Amino acid sequence: MTAEARPATPPLTERQEARRRRILEATAELARRGGFEAVQMREVAEAAEVALGTLYRYFPSKVHLLVATLQDRLQQLRAALRARPPAGDDPAARVTEALMRAFRSMRREPQLADAMVRALTFADRGAGPEADAVSRLTTAIILDAMGTGHPTPDQLCAVRVIEHTWHSALVCWLSGRESIAQVRTDIETACGLIGPAAP
Repeated sequence: MTAEARPATPPLTERQEARRRRILEATAELARRGGFEAVQMREVAEAAEVALGTLYRYFPSKVHLLVATLQDRLQQLRAALRARPPAGDDPAARVTEALMRAFRSMRREPQLADAMVRALTFADRGAGPEADAVSRLTTAIILDAMGTGHPTPDQLCAVRVIEHTWHSALVCWLSGRESIAQVRTDIETACGLIGPAAP
């Protein structure tokens, strides 16, 4: 069966959503304290008070878990950015500010950030849906900040380059190979590709 032909996943019940929330919070707390290596499926299940088999039904591996945690964090960030939109006179400035705000939120919890970004880097086809959701959310955050309504094809290409640059800058900063100032310079440079707002 092709991906297009697969039936849509039914929405979670209120109880299932609460269980999923506990799992993601337990994952984040373990990663916050000990990074990628600290996230072990049995420990997550115990902290979230769910059976190990139940955890595996929700998330087949720690990579799935951590990428889903990143997705959750980006959803929260998008809501915060919508409540308090980034300032700037042009789309490039607003996108730079939005992504630097995202970067600062990750900087506050470096062990968790490292675990989530490492999981995203490790994600293979098995974790494709979660990784794709992260990419869609990042795109949405950038488009929200651009505020252009109808981006041009060139601007959509620029958005992809900006996504790649932001991810690469995070990896380089987390590995100690890039300063915060360089992260901002890289993001500003990539955002310059957006160009003027579409008419």
